[in-house]
Amino acid sequence: MAERSALRSNAVGLGGAVIMSAALMGPAVSVYFNPQVVAGSAGAAMPLVFVIALVVMLVVASSVMEMARVFPSAGSFYTYVSRGIGPRTGFVTGGLMFIAYALLVPAELALIGVYTQDVLAGYGVTIHWTIISAVFTALMLVLSLRGIAGSLRTAAILFCVEVGVIVLLSAIVLAQGGADGLTLEPFSPTSSPTGISGLALGMTFGILSFVGFEAATTLGEEVKEPRRNVPRGILYSLLLVGAIYVFCTYSEMIGFGIAGAGDLAGNSAPFNTLARTYAPWLDLLIGLAGISSIFAVTMNANNGVVRILFAMGREGMLPRGLGRIHPVHATPTNAIWLQAVIAVVFTFGVGLLSGPFNAYVYLGSILTLAIIPVYILTNLAVMRHFGGAGRGERRVWRHVVLPVLGIALLAIPIYGQVYPVPAAPLAFFPYLILAFIAVMTVVAIVMGRRRPDVLARAGAVLATGDAAEAVDADASGDADATGHADATGHADASSDADAAGRTDADAGRR
Repeated sequence: MAERSALRSNAVGLGGAVIMSAALMGPAVSVYFNPQVVAGSAGAAMPLVFVIALVVMLVVASSVMEMARVFPSAGSFYTYVSRGIGPRTGFVTGGLMFIAYALLVPAELALIGVYTQDVLAGYGVTIHWTIISAVFTALMLVLSLRGIAGSLRTAAILFCVEVGVIVLLSAIVLAQGGADGLTLEPFSPTSSPTGISGLALGMTFGILSFVGFEAATTLGEEVKEPRRNVPRGILYSLLLVGAIYVFCTYSEMIGFGIAGAGDLAGNSAPFNTLARTYAPWLDLLIGLAGISSIFAVTMNANNGVVRILFAMGREGMLPRGLGRIHPVHATPTNAIWLQAVIAVVFTFGVGLLSGPFNAYVYLGSILTLAIIPVYILTNLAVMRHFGGAGRGERRVWRHVVLPVLGIALLAIPIYGQVYPVPAAPLAFFPYLILAFIAVMTVVAIVMGRRRPDVLARAGAVLATGDAAEAVDADASGDADATGHADATGHADASSDADAAGRTDADAGRR
């Protein structure tokens, strides 16, 4: 049977794109583990922080949606930055995105192991977390190998379960009036004990709750009408999950009471506490919803990272074997197996050395520091593309104002990660990411000099809506962040590349 060269087009619709992003944000996981941290700095104004965080992420998402509309591809940010800024910076972006998604998988697998272990222990069942994590790893691998449609159907079911349970409990809490009755105080800045600074610090964790909204971009070659449905999938998932966050965190604050903000901040499992207080019969379902949410995040993170590996392998940026497609299931089989190995090494390596929950915290911190520069580079790519090759479509509000605003707003979580200086090993993680960026930059420069033909193909494969095809590589971002002055590293003597170093159109064809 002939080997396939493309992912299965039209495999999923708009609903699949929405689920891909919404499930990766993990509403139950975020509602279970982030509000108490936010309340520690913002106090009773914790729900307001999630409102602000939603607004921030909608601004950031604007640039992502613009690039997804113009350059639909399984490569996602790697493709956007390659086409908007330049291939060397695109290579670095692909590396950062790989770190973010690849580490999210073992982080969630470690968390699902320890969380499920604790849930079962409450009912007298003792199973070590490593066994639980191993079972979920195998399930993730089987679903990934079978195809994206089956993975997304599973994610959709799990998403509906988790959302149904947390929304039901939130509604019950509000119906009973919470601890002290209903009030709008949680949406007032004055409810923050330290004012604006408390809200700003809390925003770090509010924004982290939305990381993963971009997951639909990796379906650029498999979703129907990608130029239309991927941007819509991102927007709808953000609005849906944002509404869930605001409703559930408001209910959480009302459940503990304005005066009980300190108790919420000091509670390691506030939603379980609310269940035991307002609806004891929901306690088990709350645990199951948490497990469901964690696995949905795991599945969608895995789907995302293997498609990034596939895209970079297909274009020769990574070993070409990663760009091979299964002849029957049309899945990037080699990329799936590679990511499975990485997941096993980090889940059980870090989990056994530091403990499974610490593995979640440490890997989560690293991946967050890796994804923020990717968001920033995408905003820069929007300004470069629509200021150059895409100038005919340029709109100042969408292609200048919002990207600049997005970059400024992303400084908030960066600041929160480095000041005040956290305890070791968290304090070392920002420098670990900086070192990784430096290494990737050197590799990209060397590749540009030794294999300019490979670098010229960066971001060259896009989806047409019916199939993936190689298109001319646009070098609108010639002088990228690595100091690259020419997108191919050499100019065709017969080309009429301008002074900015525009790539010969033929360099983008395979």
